[in-house]
Amino acid sequence: MHLPITPFRTKKTTNKHQPRSNKYISSPFFTPALSLSLNSHSHSRSPHSHTQTMRGGGLLLSVTRRLSRHFATDSAPLKKTPLYDFHVANGGKMVPFAGWSMPIQYADSIMDSTVNCRANGGLFDVAHMCGLSLYGRDSVPFLETLVIADLAGLKPGTGSLTVFTNENGGAIDDSVVTKVKDDHIYLVVNAGCRDKDLAHIGAHLESFKKKGGDVSWHIHDERALLALQGPLAALTLQFLTKDDLSTMYFGEFKMLDINGFACYLTRTGYTGEDGFEISVPAENAVDLAKAILEKSEGKVRLTGLGARDSLRLEAGLCLYGNDMEQHITPVEAGLSWAIGKRRKAEGGFLGAQVILKQLEEGPKIRRVGFFSQGPPARSHSEIADASGEKIGEVTSGGFSPCLKKNIAMGYVKSGLHKPGTEAKILVRGKPYDAVVTKMPFVPTKYYKPPK
Repeated sequence: MHLPITPFRTKKTTNKHQPRSNKYISSPFFTPALSLSLNSHSHSRSPHSHTQTMRGGGLLLSVTRRLSRHFATDSAPLKKTPLYDFHVANGGKMVPFAGWSMPIQYADSIMDSTVNCRANGGLFDVAHMCGLSLYGRDSVPFLETLVIADLAGLKPGTGSLTVFTNENGGAIDDSVVTKVKDDHIYLVVNAGCRDKDLAHIGAHLESFKKKGGDVSWHIHDERALLALQGPLAALTLQFLTKDDLSTMYFGEFKMLDINGFACYLTRTGYTGEDGFEISVPAENAVDLAKAILEKSEGKVRLTGLGARDSLRLEAGLCLYGNDMEQHITPVEAGLSWAIGKRRKAEGGFLGAQVILKQLEEGPKIRRVGFFSQGPPARSHSEIADASGEKIGEVTSGGFSPCLKKNIAMGYVKSGLHKPGTEAKILVRGKPYDAVVTKMPFVPTKYYKPPK
């Protein structure tokens, strides 16, 4: 059976183009502490020069700078995922990221990898992220003290994006959390937040257990994590399992056999495309990656951190540490949808008083998307109104490989967040026209049940 290969085509759009919004988006923030130094790429005055620059090394430079905060590491040796040698053998350009040596790209450019993922598929190594399980009859009530999701209301085998909050209502981290069973919760946290997340969960776990709570945990260091994303993801993976993936929808979870390996499969991802995150025994990770690439007949390609960042930005998703931080609440970040209805009524999580007040009165700042002219907006670029008054700050910005135009996310004062609002974004001190737009920038393609 041959898989279809689809050349990706994009329509020309204007600043008035506003793709439909999607409730599964996360968000950024509004403070100097969260900035990355993203220098712009070209001083050419040609209206097409910035696009031309981005076709080559410019996009790599833009993405590298967007991720640069996470590149920083101490003198400790970089950790390697089980696929490290596989990446090197396949031409992966390895960079330090959150204490790990990870591929930022392969032979394909970041632009080509981004476009191919949306047209066909991409396979990502995300084994630097931390998977863990909570067990016990009180695992749900315990975790509900730390996150905003209505875990009790989830059906077994389903999950959602959630946020760990602190006592001030700020975001400690975002995470995809799944109720495997009533007494088993599985979640994945960000690599850069691993140590603080585990310390936070562990401290509260011990306190909870001392009060008689029945909950324990296990960190899945024995497993690796792959992300298979794009329109050919399901068709490719179906070759490797007897389970019917057509009945598995966005946000759902299964334990199943894939290519002979015992895997945890979640239909989710970080690209806005249909796809899966696959937790596989570490010793089987390379063999599974090879099998996926082989079954796709070369159409699904190894894809690095660079394209992953471009894809998530196009999808309106935040990168924790860039677009969301401990002083930004889920309400400010546009994640009110992730706060369960019961949780809005009852609270019971850290910072609930602050968050519920914001839900009632409205936040002072809000995360928004922008289309912009001139050089791509850099993180920490100032956002001003027509009169030149500062109204906010960019948290992620860059050139969209799929839309062929500049996109950005940032925080602005409430009241100036509505789509169509005109603004100026300062790059190297010079203002460029921008307009607030709905996110995601590229329509999402999550696999959901028919209505």
